[in-house]
Amino acid sequence: MSPYRLLDVPPTDPRVQALMNAQQRELRALYQDTDERTEPFDPMTLTGEGCVLLAAEEEGELVACGALKRWDTESAEVKRMYTVPDARGRGIGRALLEELQARGQAEGYARLVLETGDQQAAALALYERAGFRRIPNFGYYEGIENSLCFALPLKPA
Repeated sequence: MSPYRLLDVPPTDPRVQALMNAQQRELRALYQDTDERTEPFDPMTLTGEGCVLLAAEEEGELVACGALKRWDTESAEVKRMYTVPDARGRGIGRALLEELQARGQAEGYARLVLETGDQQAAALALYERAGFRRIPNFGYYEGIENSLCFALPLKPA
């Protein structure tokens, strides 16, 4: 396989929308979830000041995505981290997360936060290796079973 490259993409790109939809289908199957319990999410919230949407492209196909959604001047939430099954285990998710951290620093954020589920061992390992630490569940995730929230302080750019 050829090496991948990271690129900025708009949330209107149908290829990145397909990745986000695949992520949601996979999570619903994993947690035996329904649309009613899944966090409402509009990809257009990934536009505007302080937001970043990245994808990994390999041989013309998008194989992974991840985003920063601005909360306020101090923090952003890591959203929609996803790698297609065939591209897992090759460091693409780690590269995406590292680039999101760098972008967060460049935006001047003091910290990144994220939520993941307790059945996602690979995601948990990725975030913990990157230095994220558990925090109380926030916002939509308060009181949701299987939901784990994390934060990572960022050094000033």
